[in-house]
Amino acid sequence: MTALQTLLGAALLTLLAACAPAVTAAQPGRIVNTQSGAEGTVSFTRGTLSPRLGDPFAPDNATLTIGGRTYTGRTYLIGGGSLPGGLGVSVAFGTSNVSGEPTAVAAQTRVDAGRPVPAYTGNLIARAQGEPPALLTCTLTVDTRERGVGECIDGAGVRYALQF
Repeated sequence: MTALQTLLGAALLTLLAACAPAVTAAQPGRIVNTQSGAEGTVSFTRGTLSPRLGDPFAPDNATLTIGGRTYTGRTYLIGGGSLPGGLGVSVAFGTSNVSGEPTAVAAQTRVDAGRPVPAYTGNLIARAQGEPPALLTCTLTVDTRERGVGECIDGAGVRYALQF
């Protein structure tokens, strides 16, 4: 392969990479009715679950489907929070037997508290079209990897749990 062929191949790969679409697949999750136990799905447009100064009238970035109805809405998140870090427990045992020395036995336990995880809090207002019109208002807590939990309430006071 000549240097010219290598250069043209690299230029072609660079051009193709520049034209590739951005990854915007939906962030999947689930929604559960806390009274009936009915389950549904929730999805967020990838890259939209972060705090930013934006237009509150921007296009919807969330779709929730439960009970035969589809709700669409927009999230609004603010920063500055954190989730507690995990808790780790370690247990270790060891022995030593060197010729001419007495046998040694040791045991150790340790509890570690993890570092807090940066998180954002906010809300989601989602509406369903059709008759009767319906509305879900949700509170959300989202980490930097766009994973989180939330709770929604519909117009009749029914609560829903979110995991995504």
